[in-house]
Amino acid sequence: MYLAAHPDDENQRLISYLANEVHARTAYLSITRGDGGQNLIGPEIRELLGVIRTQELLAARRTDGGQQFFTRANDFGYSKHPDETLEIWNKKEVLSDVVMNIRRFQPDIIINRFDYKNPGSTHGHHTSSAMLSMDAFDLVGDVTAYPTSAKEYGTWQPSRLFFNTSWWFYGSKEKFDKADKSNLVEVETGGYYSDLGISNGEIAALSRSMHKSQGFGNTGTRGSQTEYLEFLKGDFPKDKSNLFDGINTTWSRIEGGKEIGKILYKVEEDFNFKDPSTMLPQLMEAYVLIQKLPEEHWKTIKTEEIKTIISDCAGLFLEAVADQQSITPNENFSVTIEAINRSNATIKIGSVVSPFAGFPSTLQPTPLEKNKKYNLESSFATFNELNFSTPYWLKEKGTVGMYQVDDEKLIGKPELEKQFPVIFRITINGIPIQFERNLIYKFNDPVKGEVYQPFAILPEVTASIPEKVIVFSTSEAKQIPVIVRAGRDNLKGTIMVPAPKGWMITPDIQEYSIAKKGDEITLFFTLTPPKEQNEGNLKALMKVGEIYYNKELFTIDYPHIPLQQVLLETTSKVVHIPLQKKGENIGYIKGAGDAIPESLEQIGYQVTTISPSKITSENLKQFDALVIGIRAYNTVPELAFKQSVLNSYVENGGTLILQYNTSHRLVTEELAPYNLELSRDRVTDEYSEVKLLALNHPVLNSPNKITKADFEGWVQERGLYFPKKWGKEFTPILGMHDKGSKQTKGSLLVAQYGKGYYIYTGISFFRELPAGVSGAYRLFANLLSIGK
Repeated sequence: MYLAAHPDDENQRLISYLANEVHARTAYLSITRGDGGQNLIGPEIRELLGVIRTQELLAARRTDGGQQFFTRANDFGYSKHPDETLEIWNKKEVLSDVVMNIRRFQPDIIINRFDYKNPGSTHGHHTSSAMLSMDAFDLVGDVTAYPTSAKEYGTWQPSRLFFNTSWWFYGSKEKFDKADKSNLVEVETGGYYSDLGISNGEIAALSRSMHKSQGFGNTGTRGSQTEYLEFLKGDFPKDKSNLFDGINTTWSRIEGGKEIGKILYKVEEDFNFKDPSTMLPQLMEAYVLIQKLPEEHWKTIKTEEIKTIISDCAGLFLEAVADQQSITPNENFSVTIEAINRSNATIKIGSVVSPFAGFPSTLQPTPLEKNKKYNLESSFATFNELNFSTPYWLKEKGTVGMYQVDDEKLIGKPELEKQFPVIFRITINGIPIQFERNLIYKFNDPVKGEVYQPFAILPEVTASIPEKVIVFSTSEAKQIPVIVRAGRDNLKGTIMVPAPKGWMITPDIQEYSIAKKGDEITLFFTLTPPKEQNEGNLKALMKVGEIYYNKELFTIDYPHIPLQQVLLETTSKVVHIPLQKKGENIGYIKGAGDAIPESLEQIGYQVTTISPSKITSENLKQFDALVIGIRAYNTVPELAFKQSVLNSYVENGGTLILQYNTSHRLVTEELAPYNLELSRDRVTDEYSEVKLLALNHPVLNSPNKITKADFEGWVQERGLYFPKKWGKEFTPILGMHDKGSKQTKGSLLVAQYGKGYYIYTGISFFRELPAGVSGAYRLFANLLSIGK
């Protein structure tokens, strides 16, 4: 079991090596789902980004051959120290999840990605993952520690615990070369798989490239590659070339397994690659013996593994396809069964059963003749329960640090498994065997061809308030659109959007009628803010018959992961922020993706997105200010050739606001007309004190007076990747720091250049504005207004 903090922390080379060369059951336990990261491929953040990154991990494991597990911990953002991390996560609960995952998977070896010995020197989540692993190693064998999982899965004791170290953890390659390596185990992971025609490094690169939302596309490597494992606990292997030295990995480790091993080792030795179906008699013999094993861990695992091998050797194709991608409770639909035997084996299909569908029964099993398709249509199919399809960890409201999961058996799993099972009762050579398939939906796309999508149960009605934050900069009322979507044909009902305290909304209730499933209508409510500064939440409540619904349907559809449908509460934050602004027309140059344009439009600006090819002196003249999106100088290659144009724009009287970039992989070092050097400085505590360093500077006074009160109510963090060095022309505006850290002054830098102003900011406006943080809007309005 490989263990780390986030999606993309895992070492795909080592996972692929263990799964494909050692042929070990290999899993990655990611403490979080990566909800707090950035998204380079779309607008989804927080919970929805966690859904994407969960699926990216599953895609990575399908590529490198591993399995994937999680805890309930929420990636709440960057943390500087494990003490903070474990307090927010709730150490007792997340440790319980780590212990449970180990007991359920029962690994012989655990490998940590990170070092536990230097807390505070790196991301607190990283160090915490290693500390949790160290604690769990000692607890998993104790029946009194977390007794619930001990009762469910039994206790377990891994043989050894390692830390996947490298020269990076030593500070340099030179220091690593000189270090004492007597406690290290070296693993060669650069092997070539001749049967696959690909090297381990190439598989690892394909796996890592699944982390597309984080921009981790990776080029495959060939040739020798060495991984170093530092021994931490357990039994040190006598043979340092064999991680599993001294560990019995044969069938004899299982009670009753020796006879099964004799059969399967012979199958492996004599395997008929030209006609694998000739191996079915021995495989079925082994299958029968596996069913006689004691009811425990290995029986379940080996039953599924050998059934897969049997199915593959027989060329047995079994599939259950719904005629619709989604249905609502009590809605009728049909299921088509397809079964094909593409071998000479004697295979018969008996009954097909499912908890949600009925199929015609036959008195005698039907032979599956070689390569002849067998189809069966359901006589009925429906669901009666209001158990909707959505990621299980998002069904209940959790805390900042932990998701709430009421069903303990789901904890740790990446997603719901086989939510819609269809059972095929088969006989092979007269021996009964069952195969389970999950119901799916598929269709033909003119471009993509056959497209598979998960089948889903969705509500009759969902609704969305398109703007997740609605900002009122005056006391005037606004028309609030609410989009109602039909989950079935002939939908009729009512909708209410209760106003927060102090606000007024009309009308109180509206009716809707939608003829076709999937169609939408837009209804408008008039919302009037209170006179004073105020904020609250709008929530929609829909009624169909006697049933109330309150969910919005989010659809996530990217080509590298399966379609995801997520149900979250229909809500929108409303904020009345009395603010002044100057200028009207804003140009926006997109970076890695943020919602700054939409946020600025909320307070009355006209925002135009500028493509790199349109960054010309003539085109920029029309804008009162330019805003460059987050990480633009990391992701937009054309900016390497546009800096002189941008500098000229400022010199001639324009205002340019550059949001944060990372120092790694910049397309150009020339980010500004003056010296500016980025660093990794950040302030992660959103409650940390902010000092106003330049009290008389225009950005703190005009047109809105900025005070310390404007830094209350911020979310997740203050900012990140602040510059550490800058030219004397820059004025640092704000000072801030995390507890126990030195004050940073690079979060907001302003320099006059010619007739205009150049501004660099690492402040997390990309988080604060979409969250409706009043002070962030007031400060950003001042930045846009400077010099006007």
